[in-house]
Amino acid sequence: MELSPRYDPHEHEAAVYTRWLEAGSFTPAAEAPKGAEPFTIMIPPPNVTGVLHMGHALNGAIQDIVIRHKRMQGFDALWLPGTDHAGIATQAVVEKKLYAEEGKTRQDLGRDAFLGKVWEWKELHGNQILEQYRRLGASCDWSRTKFTMDEDLSRAVRVSFLALWEKGLIYRGARLVHWDCVLQTAISDDEIEYETRKGKLWHLKYPVKDQPERFLVVATTRPETMLGDTGVAVHPDDERYGDLVGKSVVLPFLGREIPIVADESVDPAFGTGAVKVTPGHDPADYERGARHNLPIISILEKDGTLNAEGGPFAGMSREKARTEVVKQLEELGLLDKVESITHNVSLSDRSKSVIEPLVSEQWFVRMKELAEPAIAAVGNGSLTFRPERWKKVYLDWLENVQDWCISRQLWWGHRIPIWYDEDGVPAGSADELQLGDAHPKTGKPIVRQDADVLDTWASSWLWPFATLGWPDDTADLRRFYPTQFISTAREIIYLWIARMVMAGYEFVDSLPEAERCPFTTCYVHATVLDGKGKRMSKSAGNGIDPIAMIEEFGADAVRYSLMMLTREGQDVKLAPARFEEGRRFTNKIWNAARFVMMNLEGERTDGSSAAAVEVEDRWILSRLARTRSEVHTALTDYHFNDAATALYRFVWNDFCDWYVELAKGRLAGEDDSAKAARGTLARVLNDMLALLHPFTPFQTEVLWAELGRVLGDGERGMLVRGPWPTGEGLAVDEAAEARIGVLQEVVRAVRSVRALTMVGERKALDTVIVAPRAEDRDVIESSVERLRGLAHLETVEVHAAAERPPSSAAAVAGGIEVFVRLGEDVDTAKLSETLARRADKARKGLEALSKKLANQGFLANAEPEMVEAEKVKQEELEQELALLERNLEGLS
Repeated sequence: MELSPRYDPHEHEAAVYTRWLEAGSFTPAAEAPKGAEPFTIMIPPPNVTGVLHMGHALNGAIQDIVIRHKRMQGFDALWLPGTDHAGIATQAVVEKKLYAEEGKTRQDLGRDAFLGKVWEWKELHGNQILEQYRRLGASCDWSRTKFTMDEDLSRAVRVSFLALWEKGLIYRGARLVHWDCVLQTAISDDEIEYETRKGKLWHLKYPVKDQPERFLVVATTRPETMLGDTGVAVHPDDERYGDLVGKSVVLPFLGREIPIVADESVDPAFGTGAVKVTPGHDPADYERGARHNLPIISILEKDGTLNAEGGPFAGMSREKARTEVVKQLEELGLLDKVESITHNVSLSDRSKSVIEPLVSEQWFVRMKELAEPAIAAVGNGSLTFRPERWKKVYLDWLENVQDWCISRQLWWGHRIPIWYDEDGVPAGSADELQLGDAHPKTGKPIVRQDADVLDTWASSWLWPFATLGWPDDTADLRRFYPTQFISTAREIIYLWIARMVMAGYEFVDSLPEAERCPFTTCYVHATVLDGKGKRMSKSAGNGIDPIAMIEEFGADAVRYSLMMLTREGQDVKLAPARFEEGRRFTNKIWNAARFVMMNLEGERTDGSSAAAVEVEDRWILSRLARTRSEVHTALTDYHFNDAATALYRFVWNDFCDWYVELAKGRLAGEDDSAKAARGTLARVLNDMLALLHPFTPFQTEVLWAELGRVLGDGERGMLVRGPWPTGEGLAVDEAAEARIGVLQEVVRAVRSVRALTMVGERKALDTVIVAPRAEDRDVIESSVERLRGLAHLETVEVHAAAERPPSSAAAVAGGIEVFVRLGEDVDTAKLSETLARRADKARKGLEALSKKLANQGFLANAEPEMVEAEKVKQEELEQELALLERNLEGLS
C-alpha cells in the first residue's frame, strides 16, 4: 500500500477496526497464555438511553490506553463492555414516545405490555452508545457485552437482595427520601441536578402561646410546608430567644401547638435565627426532629398535591398552596416581610420538577456493617485512588454512611423479589414465583409480588463480578476477578465506586477476604468543562459532541488531544479548536513515517543491530531509551498526560526537528554511515509506533503494517497485540546527549538572534562562537557542517576567547556566547528602537508577575500548577529581558 501524502483518518479507521474485530484482537484467548497475568477493566456501563459525550470520550480513551498497554505487554487482558438499563431515564423516554405516537400512558397498556414496549425500544436504540465507543477506538471484548437486565445479571440481583434480606441488612420502612412528584418515584442523589434560581425568603410570624402580641418570626423559602411544622428551633446560645425555649407557638391556620427547642445546628445569622422544623419535608429538619422527638407530619400526596394534613389548603397543588398560604398570612397580619434571594433548587434530572423530601414506605439497605471492609480496603492498601486526594471523599461518605433507599416506584427495572400471601406475609425467592403458588412459609396462596423495582445502582454495584458469572463459580470469575483498574468521574465515587467495593467484600465469598476488593486502582479523571470553565450539559447547550470531533479531526487526534489537555488533578477547559493540536501531531507522525519509509524501501533491518556510527545516532537511541522508560513508567503509574507529553516531545522535537534533519544528508549511498542512519531510523520508527499505539491506535496500526512491508517483515502481525518495546539493545548515552546538547544550545541561540533581529529563517549568517571550555570547542569544531545545516550559517568561527564583533547581535548558549554579524541591510537604529520597545514591555510584564508572585493571597488560594506556571513565565521574561538588554548595549 502506498501511503498518501496526508493522513486521512476517514480512509483508515473503519477498515482498521474491522481488521481488529475479525482477528479477535480484543478477546482473550480461550486458554490463558502460560504465565500471563490477568488484567481486567470493567467499563462503567453508560445508560442505555445515552449518547457519547465528552466525559465518556475522556474516560473511554483512558481505559483504552491502559488496556492496550497491558495487552501489548502480554497480559491476559480483558476490557468488558456493557450498558445500564437506566430505570427512570429509559421509562421516561418510552413513556414520552408512547404518548406522542399512540396518545396512551403506561397505565393504559398495563405493566407487561408496557415492558414489552421498553424491550422493543432497547433492541432498536440501546446499543448506540457502544457503537460510538467503537468510533473512538475502544478495544473492548464485544463478545462479552453485558446489559444490567440480562437474565444472568437479573438473577445475580435477586440472589444478592435475598442474601442481604435474610441477614437483616435489607428492611422495609418509612423514611425521608428524594421524591419526584411528576414521575412519582423515589430517586437517588445522582438523579438530582441543582439550578440557581431567583426566589423569595418569607418571614412568617408564629404567635407565642400565652404571650399575646408576641410572635416568633421564622424565615423560609417554602412557606406552604409550614402546615407540616412540628416545632421551631433556635440556637441554645441565642440570647434573643433564651426565655422562649421550652415554650410553644401556635401554628397559623391549624391551631396546632408546636414546641420551641434549642438545637446547635441552627445558624443564628440566617434569617431571624429561628427556623421552622418540618421533619416530613426537609432532611435537616428530619434530623432535628429525631433529636427532639418531634412528630413527623407529611402534607403531600405523591403527586405533589396537599393531603388532609394541609387543612384549608387540602387538594391544592404545592404551587397553588404556596400562593394561598402567603396571601392568607398577609391578610392575617402574620407576614412580617419578604426578601428577594438567589438560591440553589434541587430538580429531578428527568422530569425537571422540584424535588420534594417526602416520608415514604421504601426498601432500605443497612450500610454501616457493609461499609467496614470497604473502609479497611484503603487502609490496608487493597484499594488506591489516583489522585490520592479522592480517597478522602470516599472515606468521608463511608464513615458517615446512611441507609440506602433501594426501591423505586417504576415498572422498568429489577423487580423486588418479594411475594406476599393474602395476609401480607412476605417471602423471597431468586426464582419467579407465580400468583396462586403456595407461600413457602405459610402455605397460603401468593396473591401479589412487590410492585417496586430496585434502584439502578442495586444492579450496577454487582457489575465487576456479576458480569463474570457470579453467583456461579465460573471460569471467567476465577480468571478475571478481581479487576485491576477502574476509571470514573468524581461524582460517582460514593454512588458507585464505594458500593462496588462493599459488594465485592460482601458477596464474593469464594475468595479470601483479602482478595475480594473489586479493583486495585480507582482513577478519578478530570471533569471536562467548556472553554469558559463551565460544566457541559444538555440544558446549557455548551456540550461538544465527540463524534462530531472524530468526524472533523479523526479519533486519534481526539484521543491524543484529550490526553495532552488532561493533567492529573486539573479539570479540562475544552473548545473544538483544541483538537487541532492532536491533528497537527498525527500529521507530523504520518509525514515523519513516510519520510523514513521512503528511505527504507527494500531495507532488511529493524535497526536493532545497526552500528551507531555518528553521534546523532547514539543520541537519538539514547533519547529513545529514556522516552521508552518514561512512557512505560507513566502508563504503569496512570500518569497519562506525562506519557503523552513525553511522546510528543520525543516525536516532534527529538526525532523530527533534530535527528531527521541531522541524518538527512547521510541517507543516500551504501557506506557504513548511510546504513547506520537507515538502521537507526528503522529502529526508532518501529519503537515509536509501538509506544504511540495506546494513544493513536488507528494511525499506528496502518503505519506498522506499512513498515513491515517496507522492511520485508510480513509475519510481524498487528500492533494491537504487541510487542511493547522492552528497550532491548538501547542504553542511555550521556556523552552523546551532552555533545548533541551543545549543538542544540548553539542552534537555539542563533534562532533566538534571528527572531530578535527579524532576519529571515534561511538567510545565511556569519557567526563567531566563543566557547571557553575545550570540550565545547571540540564538539562545535567537529560539527561545523551539522551547525551550518541546522542553523543556516555561512561561516562559523570558534574561539576560546574573543571580543564581541562590531555591529553584531548576541545570544548565550549555556557557557557559550554566540555572535551573529549583522549585514549592511539591517537598519541598526530601527532595530534598537524595536528592541527598546520590547524590553520596556518585558520589564512591565516582569513587574506585574513579580507583584503577583509576592501576593500571599494568590500563593495561598491559587492551584499549585498555576503558581508554577507563573514562575515559569517569570523566568522566561527574565531571560528575554536579559537578551534584549545585552543586544541593546551592543547596538548603542
